[in-house]
Amino acid sequence: MRLGAHMSVSEGKHLAIERGKNIECETIQMFIRNVRGWSSKPLDQKEINTFLEYNLKFKEEIWPIFSHNSYLINLATSDKEKLAKSYEAMLDELIKADQLQLDFVVIHPGTFNYDDENETKKSGLKRITEQINKLFSNTKESNVKILLETVAGQGHNLGRKFHHLETIINGIEDKKRIGVCFDTCHAFASGYDFTTKEKYEEMWDEFDKLIGLNYLYAFHLNDSEKELGSRVDRHIHIGQGKIGKEPFGFFLNDSRFLELPGVLETPKGNDMKEDIMNLATLRSLIKS
Repeated sequence: MRLGAHMSVSEGKHLAIERGKNIECETIQMFIRNVRGWSSKPLDQKEINTFLEYNLKFKEEIWPIFSHNSYLINLATSDKEKLAKSYEAMLDELIKADQLQLDFVVIHPGTFNYDDENETKKSGLKRITEQINKLFSNTKESNVKILLETVAGQGHNLGRKFHHLETIINGIEDKKRIGVCFDTCHAFASGYDFTTKEKYEEMWDEFDKLIGLNYLYAFHLNDSEKELGSRVDRHIHIGQGKIGKEPFGFFLNDSRFLELPGVLETPKGNDMKEDIMNLATLRSLIKS
């Protein structure tokens, strides 16, 4: 597996690549627009060119490079105003990702409305599918993929079970641009136990049967502060949570995933010493 971390874009998106290089990342994830608000100014050409220059400079060492979308975006909501804002923000994300020549954008599938008695998992999943099809239709010249992230399943969040993702993918018209990002913390919190080799293999058998391993493109490597099946999303350093260190070795030594990216989203400061620590822990689990 190609190991890396989510990198800050402070003072310039190109610096995310440089920061990743400085701590020996082989892949990085980044934010490319405002993730706490709806509005996001367009990228200027100088910013795009500088990023592409850095990308080219380090292309043999750091790949793939991908983004995570805004936390506000909810493609499952029946609230027409919020859905319209979510669609426009996601369209902006795809346009920016295409300009920066990123490989894919990771998204949380969405949450169906708590206060709408007509809303169900089925209607929420259907709406996500419709919105993604519309996004792809309006970005036909782009090769940027959308990766549906496995989520912990708090409240009405969709994507905590593989069959949720199966339903969405089955309805996508352009299947070359859809995939899955498997988050270890989220999957564990949602109830998938992969803490023994037998359970690990059973989980992937289920994934392959329902979705297909050909749709798996990336990993988020995070330990979980909360217990199996808690449905609480709390990331913690590798080996310091309820998953424990050893199960990460199952992922890292799985020949099916050797060329896939695995990025950390664990707590850290500006000096990134926690990323360095977690990357070292992960690399210590790789069998030569």
